[in-house]
Amino acid sequence: MHDARTFDAIVVGGGLAGLAATQRLAASGLSVALVEKRDRLGGSSALSGGWFALSGTAVQHRAGVADAADIFLADMVATGGGFADTSLLDALVARQEHAIAAIDRADAWTEELKVSAGMTIARAHLIRIRRLLAHLEREALAAGAVILPGRPADELVTDGGRVAGIRSGRAVFGVDAGVVLTTGGFSRSRALLDLFVPDQAAAMPYGGVGNTGDGLRMAWMLGAGLADVGHVAGTYGQHPDATDDEHELLTANYLGAILVNARGERFTDESESYKVLGTAVMSQPDGMAFQVFDSVVRARSRPGVPLSDMERIEALGHLVDAPTLSELGRKVGMPPGALERTVERYNDSVAGREADPFGRTGLVNGVGGLEPVETGPFYAYPAVTAMTSTYGGLSVATDTSVQRIDGSRIEHLFAAGEVVGGFHGASYMTGTALTKALVFGIEAADRIAAA
Repeated sequence: MHDARTFDAIVVGGGLAGLAATQRLAASGLSVALVEKRDRLGGSSALSGGWFALSGTAVQHRAGVADAADIFLADMVATGGGFADTSLLDALVARQEHAIAAIDRADAWTEELKVSAGMTIARAHLIRIRRLLAHLEREALAAGAVILPGRPADELVTDGGRVAGIRSGRAVFGVDAGVVLTTGGFSRSRALLDLFVPDQAAAMPYGGVGNTGDGLRMAWMLGAGLADVGHVAGTYGQHPDATDDEHELLTANYLGAILVNARGERFTDESESYKVLGTAVMSQPDGMAFQVFDSVVRARSRPGVPLSDMERIEALGHLVDAPTLSELGRKVGMPPGALERTVERYNDSVAGREADPFGRTGLVNGVGGLEPVETGPFYAYPAVTAMTSTYGGLSVATDTSVQRIDGSRIEHLFAAGEVVGGFHGASYMTGTALTKALVFGIEAADRIAAA
């Protein structure tokens, strides 16, 4: 057989979960190869905003934010609508110390901390994601890991019911202890989106270019079960002209903006998760909605901070401004007078003169005081729903072993990161994708090393 080689472990996929697993395996003294189908590492992790959901951190303590594991868990359960596997959520919260330690080693913390989708407390930590990824790669290589870019995994090789390696082209790589699938999701596979969530398949393709569902398909062929795939939804907030190289998501609605469709009408509670908003926006004319706000919200921009960087949006030419609401509505093509009427009614609800027709009571997830949209100049950001990630996937146990549809384990097969389902349920808390990738990439490595 051409180019055959055996390792203690093989990691398939070079994003955060894959690099975390590879580093941990190599540091444990095992021989490990990381295979990545693209010519560079990072995957969708490198394209992300770098937000991690963590509780009880030093950053929170310095900011005077009182958070705890039980509150973190309760928020995730609520966000998932009761569909998430609570055993996985318990494990995530219990093992988040491993993520915190890895971020410490990489010196990748910032002091940016905020409340975001699915949170009742400021728990979204901005981490220098590229620094973290680069540090994990350096540590893995220094410990003896073999990293093989440009190596797509085509098939899982089995022997007597257990996973014994992978096939990549004509090459076969054997394993003695286990394979870890960290191949990302299927945001770039129209076929899988059409199969699992056809109502979401028209969302703007985004996320890692290599996220075509490879790992899911390979494990599925061995009888792996699936979790949460029917709940997958796109994320609202991406400009329709955004490129793959630009992380342009804006959530000005969490700072006080309202969402208005092309008819100049509000249609939803803007404080909901951007996954919930993503579905709502797809049903609007042209599948698009404007984030409309005034100079008060514009002043809340955080330059360089993903999701809140209006300066970058403006530099790209994607932010529309006008001295009056009437002129703003004209610029973006809304019917005359429609935007003014919508804003007037919204301001009445903020002032308590009438109930908000969509039940909005806060900036994000019901948290934060609302203010009227009244101080010019005024701004509009046109945005669509983008399939940034797919938070459903393979069914796993808390030790990351992949489970068959009947609940039995596929021997020597583990999975972590976006390829895995069960953590999010019906919706998604900001930062939990990166947290679970780091925590369970490490966990998969520890399970293999302990075997």
